[in-house]
Order: sequence, then C-alpha cells, then structure tokens
Amino acid sequence: MAAPGSGAAPRAGMTDSPTAARVRRVGARGALYAVASFFALFAALPFAWMVLTIFKQDADLYNRRNNPFLYNKPPTWKNIDLLVNDTEYVRFVLNTLFVAVLVVAITLVAVVPAAYSLTRLAGRWGEGLGIGIFLVYLVPPTLLFIPLARVVADLGLQNSRWAMVVVYPTFTIPFCTWLLMGFFKSIPWDIEEQAMIDGYSRLGAIWRTVLPISIPGLLTVVVFTFALTMHEFVYALAFVSSSENKTISIGVTTELIRGDVFFWQSLMAAAAIVAIPVALLYNLFLDRFIAGFTLGAVKG
Repeated sequence: MAAPGSGAAPRAGMTDSPTAARVRRVGARGALYAVASFFALFAALPFAWMVLTIFKQDADLYNRRNNPFLYNKPPTWKNIDLLVNDTEYVRFVLNTLFVAVLVVAITLVAVVPAAYSLTRLAGRWGEGLGIGIFLVYLVPPTLLFIPLARVVADLGLQNSRWAMVVVYPTFTIPFCTWLLMGFFKSIPWDIEEQAMIDGYSRLGAIWRTVLPISIPGLLTVVVFTFALTMHEFVYALAFVSSSENKTISIGVTTELIRGDVFFWQSLMAAAAIVAIPVALLYNLFLDRFIAGFTLGAVKG
C-alpha cells in the first residue's frame, strides 16, 4: 500500500502519450542527422581546404594572422598555370590513365576465372586457396620491390610505363580474387544449372547468368583497382625516373617539391583535379560498390 502523501505508482503496461513518442522520434532523427552532418562535413573538409588553397597567393597563405578559410587577398590562377605549364602534369595524367586502364583490364581478365574456379570447381580446397591468395596482398610492398626490380630489369622495362603495368597486378589480383570469390558464393548454383539445361555450355552460362548478376562485384574490382593504381607510390618511384613516364603519384611530388620549397597551392591543385573525379566515381556507384564489398566480406 502506498504511503500517505506519495504519488501513485504508474500502472504496468502504461504507454507514453502520442506527443511524447513524437518528441522522441524527432529527437532521435535530429541526433542521427546531426551525426551524419558532422561526418559529412568532416569528410568534405579536405576537399574544401584544397579548393581554397589552390587560388591563394603566397602572401595570403603564409601569413598566420590571416583567416585560413577566407581570401584575405584576391584569388589568383597562377598556381594552376604553374602546374599545367611549368610541369609535365598533363603527361602525368595521361600516363596514369594508361597504366590504370591496362591494370584494370588485366585484373578483370585474371580474377574472374580465378575467383569462379576457386568458388565452383575447387571444392573444399577453394576457400583455403582463396585465403592463401589474399595473404599475398598483405605482404608489404617495401619487401617486394627489390625482387620485382630484378624481374623488371630482366624484362627490359626499366624506366617505362610498362613496368607498372606488369607490377601492379601482383597486388590487385590477390585481393580482387578474394573479393570476387565472396560475391560468386552469393549467386545460387541453380541459376547456372538451369542455363546449362537450356543448352548453354558452362562458359555460356557464366557469360549470360553469372556475370550480369555480378555487376556490383565487378564494379567494385574496377573502382578499387583504378584507385589503388592511381595512388600507388613505392613501385612507381622505384621503377620510373624520367618525367615523361611518371604517373601522378610521383610526378607531382618530384616536380613541385624542389629541395625545401613546397609549392603548396599547385600541389593542392594537382590533388584536387585527381581526387574530385575519383570521389564522384565512388558516389556514382556507391550502392553497388558497398554491395560488392559487403558480399565479399560476408560470404568470402
């Protein structure tokens, strides 16, 4: 029995009023949007910083009393002019695209049959072999570039773009094979069986059923390989020395860092010109990219 003067205890099963429930929903949604906005701004800050820095004059950039997020002096185009006309930046971009497209093609040609064979044809040994292939990807590049340099020298590819075309698949193929194995495991075997019952060969069944369903996984391989090829530094630095054969990752740093002088505005311009298209590419295929990585991680 409740003590005299005390409030009545709430009855079991009593529900909150609609107003209280609505307030909780609005609060939860507001907290979610606040957290999402914080991380979105945090992710966009490097791009904003790059764009702001590109058009700043030296007197504005290096003055600590100036607000770094405002133009305290008129913006200038001379930093982009320096990047385009005083360096081989256009050549770096073309070399990077040349290497990236070829590496993507080689990777796709290698990983699709490898991942399918390990998933469908290797039986219980397939998963173990797939993990073994993935472990190759974890070997640090600093341990491999010396023996790979011998391979490049024996092939006569020193100081050539083809050296990177030959070397880069050594780290893109292992990871992408493991990733695509997980995606192939998510595709029911019945689909291929039905296609072969309808008269297609195994190759025809793969072409007409497996590959169309695997588009998210294939796009993941393409985007991952392309981005990794563009950002790779160690092998490009070890195998290429002439400016006409350099890619962006080493060309920009060697041309715009001269002794102890850093051309920060031009460096930011070089980074932004490459980073923004890659970011747009990621966002364009974001859903399929996440699907490919998720299925690769869960099923692989």
